[in-house]
Amino acid sequence: MQSIKKAAVLGSGVMGSGIAAHLANIGIPTLLLDIVPRELTEAEIAKGLTLENKQVRNRISSTAIQKLLKQKPAPLTSKSNLALIEAGNLEDDMQRLAEVDWIIEVVVENLAVKKQIFDKVDQFRKLGSIVSSNTSGISVEAMVEGRSEDFQKHFLGTHFFNPPSYLKLLEVIPTKQTSPEVLAFIKEFGEDVLGKGVVEAKDTPNFIANRIGTYGLLVTVQEMLKGGYSVGEVDSVTGPLIGRPKSATFRTLDVVGLDTFAHVAKNVYDQVEGAEKEVFEVPAFMKQMLEKGWLGSKSGQGFFLKQGKDILELDPNTLEYGPRKKLKTAATELSKQEKGLANKLKALVYSDDRAGQLLWNIFSPVLIYSAHLLGTIADDIVAVDNAMKWGFGWELGPFETWDAIGLKKSVSKMEEGNLQVPTWIKEMLDNGHESFYKEENGQLYYYSNGEYKQVSQNPKVINLKTVKKQKEVIKKNSGASLIDLGDGVALLEFTSPNNAIGFDIIQMINFAVDEVEKNYKGLVIGNQGKNFCVGANLAMILMEAQDDNYYEIDMVVRQFQNAMMKIKYSKKPVVAAPFGMTLGGGSEVCLPAAQIQASSETYMGLVEVGVGLIPGGGGNKELYIKHLNNAPKGVDFDLQKVANKVFETIAMAKVSTSADEAFENNFLNSKDGISVNGDHLLYDAKQAVLSLYEKGYKAPVRKKVPVVGETGYATLLSGAHAMFLSGYISEHDLKIAKKLAFVIAGGKVPFGTEVDEQYLLDLEREAFLSLVAEPKSQARMQHMLVKGKPLRN
Repeated sequence: MQSIKKAAVLGSGVMGSGIAAHLANIGIPTLLLDIVPRELTEAEIAKGLTLENKQVRNRISSTAIQKLLKQKPAPLTSKSNLALIEAGNLEDDMQRLAEVDWIIEVVVENLAVKKQIFDKVDQFRKLGSIVSSNTSGISVEAMVEGRSEDFQKHFLGTHFFNPPSYLKLLEVIPTKQTSPEVLAFIKEFGEDVLGKGVVEAKDTPNFIANRIGTYGLLVTVQEMLKGGYSVGEVDSVTGPLIGRPKSATFRTLDVVGLDTFAHVAKNVYDQVEGAEKEVFEVPAFMKQMLEKGWLGSKSGQGFFLKQGKDILELDPNTLEYGPRKKLKTAATELSKQEKGLANKLKALVYSDDRAGQLLWNIFSPVLIYSAHLLGTIADDIVAVDNAMKWGFGWELGPFETWDAIGLKKSVSKMEEGNLQVPTWIKEMLDNGHESFYKEENGQLYYYSNGEYKQVSQNPKVINLKTVKKQKEVIKKNSGASLIDLGDGVALLEFTSPNNAIGFDIIQMINFAVDEVEKNYKGLVIGNQGKNFCVGANLAMILMEAQDDNYYEIDMVVRQFQNAMMKIKYSKKPVVAAPFGMTLGGGSEVCLPAAQIQASSETYMGLVEVGVGLIPGGGGNKELYIKHLNNAPKGVDFDLQKVANKVFETIAMAKVSTSADEAFENNFLNSKDGISVNGDHLLYDAKQAVLSLYEKGYKAPVRKKVPVVGETGYATLLSGAHAMFLSGYISEHDLKIAKKLAFVIAGGKVPFGTEVDEQYLLDLEREAFLSLVAEPKSQARMQHMLVKGKPLRN
């Protein structure tokens, strides 16, 4: 039975160390090996070290490990994971490969070097261990020539995308000799343990995502030059407007690095012929940029150059920088009015203005190219679409895009423009099939060789759109829906804009808990929006405050607090499933739940001070209680330290950058769980509900809460006063800190007094209401709503 308990990564560059970090994040001890330095550094000479010292011999991998602490976005979900990565080198530590179950090669993209490494690996690895290459496009078949039979059976390509801890795609490339069991194991391990979206690719240049993505980027550059568009104009219409990342085209190239991109393009250029070869030739102006060292972000300038607060764009004709332009046409304005990406795309690509022409001239060749490559780079359209969505951040893959703009209409327009549409697509249309995908009885089917086949889905992937089509929604209103997830579990889904909490969601929480207590085993609170929940409906609060409707605000806050208590004391288990932004009220919904099942990439924090408020839905109380519950049982602990920590976390609006960090900030504790694969989050949360139910779940007993009282309040404020006197915080910040300290301290009571939860909620609500009435707090709310940034006043 194959298992991976320990791994080795060979090559400690950005990708190698990033893969090691990802393995460490999921708890796999990893050896990170690199070459032995040939020269001493000045610091090493000063210490009297020689080239024979282990410290020197492991320097390259040791340095790479330390760099992980400084990288942004953070490759490590917790700094403590660094302890799981051990430095070594490719001369002294090869025999240690016998200790590991998976060896990942991430050395320079040179076949001869890789073969040399694998020759050594073959001598030292244990039989049955998996060996893979993270090559981005070199033939994996060529790498295994001359290797032992066991090596060949256990070898394949595993192409991670950078940064490995964040980008979802893992392309798995088997050779003819790869054992089917090894391939199946790595695909399952990749999805269930590494948390990746796994796509099986064929052994062709650049595999799937980089082949199509690089082609699309080069077509875009060529269309820019042909049509006389500027770099900024292209980026303004090839990003979110068409369902692509904000970095669009040229900002993406600046982030990736022009040298890296040119290398990837050359890899295909060297291995293809004819018209395809022409597309993969990097344009002359980009070659000049390479010569000048204008590589993008890493060299300080590329297609864009930042000067002070201004971002300038490069003119490809003169190689001079000027003001950044945007392309605004009738089509771009019309598309913004349309609902849904499919309608937006139709409004753009069928328009004859400058934006429409540019986008049609980019889309049509890329769609045709993807169709021509089907069967060569991957077996089916699902693999191609998923690779582009998971590797390049496209909202729709090429074949989904084709369906969105209308297959029949677009093919007709392509043929009018003398474009060569693949025969299999014409035959498909002749046979009356007008889309690549279709849905029947809640199941998704894809077109393949003259028929539609069901898209196979991991049972751990729950798609709420599909669930809602297959089962009747129990109840819904303008802000939320209650859905039957099956097996006796219900799900409360927030559906308001940004999933912001308003009266409608509060009403639905109350209904959901009542309904679940009567008819279900438990409740999951989760959704599949962009973020779990960004907090309370700030616009509604500000509007009521400006109208002096404090009675209305008081009522809503009371009801929110009561709903949170209803979650906490529900007779049936409630499991919250946060992911992405889980801020303010979003955290307040999670904290009282029987259990939290968080996605690994969860940004959790009580951030209300940023808008001049403090948490009002019980967040202060629940975070404090969570800290108390984390204290060792039967051991005296310092209550003041607990209060200090909670005060600091909320006053500084600390937000965890991962679920691991949320553990460290005490938003999560030992009974909570983490889902490495975000697609499995709702499944994992559902299983958590069933597990709690089957263990005979009982609602928690209501207990009094010990507080630090008046003396503790003074201690909490001493730090805030010092920060105010040193100019670190404003007078209004100090006012907010006083209110927060009063709530966390439990008001004017003696140290150690045990108080009721409702007493703490009343303190919290009173402080919240007094701050809402403050003009400076209202100014902060207004600024956040308009600018999307906190105001310091």
